[in-house]
Amino acid sequence: MMKKMKGLLRLLFGRTAFVVLSLMIQIGFFFSCIHWLSGYIVYIYGVMTVLTVLVMVHILNEKADPSFKIAWLVPVLVFPVFGTLLYLFVQMQIGTKIIAARLRITAKETAPYLEQEESAQKILEELDPGMAGLSHYLKDTGGFPVYAGGSARFFPLGDDMYPVMKEELLKAESFIFMEYFIVERGEMWNKILEILEKKAAEGVEVRVMYDGMCSIMLLPYSYPKQLEKKGIRCKMFSPIKPTLSTHQNNRDHRKICVIDGRTAFTGGVNLADEYINQKERFGHWKDTAICIKGPAVQSFTMMFLQMWDVTERTLTDVSQYVYKAEDPSERKPSAADTVPAAGPAHAAPDAALAVPAPAGSGLQAIGDGFMQPYGDSPLDQENVGELVYIDIINKAERYVHIMTPYLILDSEMVMALTFAAKRGVEVIIIMPHIPDKKYAYLLARSYYQELIEAGVKIYEYTPGFVHAKIFVSDDEKAVVGTINLDFRSLYLHFECGILLYKAPVVLEIEKDLEETLEKCCQITQEDCKRYPFFKSFAGQLMRFIAPLM
Repeated sequence: MMKKMKGLLRLLFGRTAFVVLSLMIQIGFFFSCIHWLSGYIVYIYGVMTVLTVLVMVHILNEKADPSFKIAWLVPVLVFPVFGTLLYLFVQMQIGTKIIAARLRITAKETAPYLEQEESAQKILEELDPGMAGLSHYLKDTGGFPVYAGGSARFFPLGDDMYPVMKEELLKAESFIFMEYFIVERGEMWNKILEILEKKAAEGVEVRVMYDGMCSIMLLPYSYPKQLEKKGIRCKMFSPIKPTLSTHQNNRDHRKICVIDGRTAFTGGVNLADEYINQKERFGHWKDTAICIKGPAVQSFTMMFLQMWDVTERTLTDVSQYVYKAEDPSERKPSAADTVPAAGPAHAAPDAALAVPAPAGSGLQAIGDGFMQPYGDSPLDQENVGELVYIDIINKAERYVHIMTPYLILDSEMVMALTFAAKRGVEVIIIMPHIPDKKYAYLLARSYYQELIEAGVKIYEYTPGFVHAKIFVSDDEKAVVGTINLDFRSLYLHFECGILLYKAPVVLEIEKDLEETLEKCCQITQEDCKRYPFFKSFAGQLMRFIAPLM
């Protein structure tokens, strides 16, 4: 009883309550100003009318997804004073502009260490011009090159990744970088923290960065100082502060672990116990991750340093973290290598797969396929994550298989998925059967019928919750990363992923997806018709504001 009472008092008088109260006061003040202005509506009607028209014209001509435009036009038209002032308030935020400017500076600092290896790009152009085009887009707009060679290991569950990550952390000799959306004390983080303390004591440089949302419920606001005392450099990205600001909507959703610049982990797995099924929240937690070794790790190293330096007065000397090959399996490509070919979906993942380079090219291709890690920022007006997904869907010939925890789509994604299905491509989407957010599930269900009618097959993972973010196509291409099929991931969050092409691990990813399908139930049109009207209507209603949620 006393513990519950202490917990209640801590909640009521802690920092979280202070932040919520401060935000409520500011929101109340905002509405009070609008109410006050309404009393002078006769005098300002003309000004507000002109301002509303200008705002509408700006919204219609803005470089943005139509769903975002509709989400803003509705409040501006229905509540002209409130909607117009709210839009101006959002657009005039200085915080996002400062972060965007800093990111341009940090990207410029890392650019010399993200140069494209010409031999890898040339082989890819000869082998598959379409894939080379996507690769060129990622390098040209995101700054992240494609790499040939190296190795990748796929983990069907966070449970599988966890022991391997601990082993790799124990091998660290120079530095460890960890960037995660969620860090929560428990079995997983406590054991990892023990390793980080040990390595820091040995002289290994350890840096940890987690998203500031953790300070609301999961970690004390002073937690970075606690880790600093253990010899671990630590910071929160965009700490939650008691001020109305839209930049607090741009969360760091990435999951990156880099060890010595030679090993990297990414995927959906955060550093909390539910991700390794040590704690049950929504049934069995289905998540995935990937570990890569070789030159491609350098992109994750630089990605981390770009974000770390956003708040640093003195930029990191990134030259000391450049990739250095340790053994032959990690070397850069040479003319003696071969490239794995696409094999049948059920081929053994470690089978010796190889095809020659295109005839007349004078080149031979690369032993373990191509890897291209990439990041996505909400502040550069480039929807990298979504465009990679759409390119995979549009170029698929036989199948596109997807795992995602959320399905909140814009018109372009809906069109890509339905058109692929209509032209005979097998499009399968695996969703959770036990959702973590009810509103997100209601929104997802509002898309089901439209997709199913077009031929898209939707399955739900009956044992519990799917948190994996996977695209795989035609036994050739795959993406593993942090990018969900929802507006927050595709437009509002900092994200990351790795694009794989003709790598043996692609077959492992497809094999896991097919095995996961055996534990799923298919949603049919009849299921959609039987879905309760109130829930269906609630989901359809929320689609108006889905881009702003």
